[in-house]
Amino acid sequence: MRYALLILLFLVPGLARAQAEALENPGAVSAIQERRYRMHHELLLGVGVLPDDAFYKGLIGTVAYTYHFSDTFGWQVGRGTYSYNIQTSLRTQLERDFDVAPTASAYEDQVQWMVGSDLVWSPLYGKAAVLNSQVLHFEAFLLGGGTVVKINRADGFRPAVNLGLGLRLFSGQTLSFRLDVTNNVVFAGASNINNVLSVQLGTAFNFGATE
Repeated sequence: MRYALLILLFLVPGLARAQAEALENPGAVSAIQERRYRMHHELLLGVGVLPDDAFYKGLIGTVAYTYHFSDTFGWQVGRGTYSYNIQTSLRTQLERDFDVAPTASAYEDQVQWMVGSDLVWSPLYGKAAVLNSQVLHFEAFLLGGGTVVKINRADGFRPAVNLGLGLRLFSGQTLSFRLDVTNNVVFAGASNINNVLSVQLGTAFNFGATE
């Protein structure tokens, strides 16, 4: 019993010091790695689709330039999109089987082209291992800005607000691939608001940045 008391007398101070150190330095020290790839001047070439109109689908091509101020913030200074429109089977079926033509607005509201500018915020950057043989670097971003939409009407210039999100997969310092899903809220009148959804895949070329 006496020996046990002596052992406790030696152990208690050590336990007290360990608890004090744990309180002063909680948790483990961790380090966050720097980004491997950084964007600077970005040129985007993209193709995609306008999928949500019942009477037509637009096949789109886009060219855009983005200046990246930092790893998380950029300005898509300019983007231009052209839409090649294909009539859907619904329109053909209405005309053939029911002898009913869509209203004039169904044709007049079709998008011909769009130009605009956006702010880009990229809060997420990460990497993932594929089968323990390859590391993929990627980032997720949000964008928002303004657009001028040209529709088929003679006076067919309409203002719009563009909101969207995207994912970038880096192939290297100068090449990456983007998936953009955006929606342009088009103001066609005091009580007429249309949504133009676009889904696009693009190849982005990056200039002026170093690893």
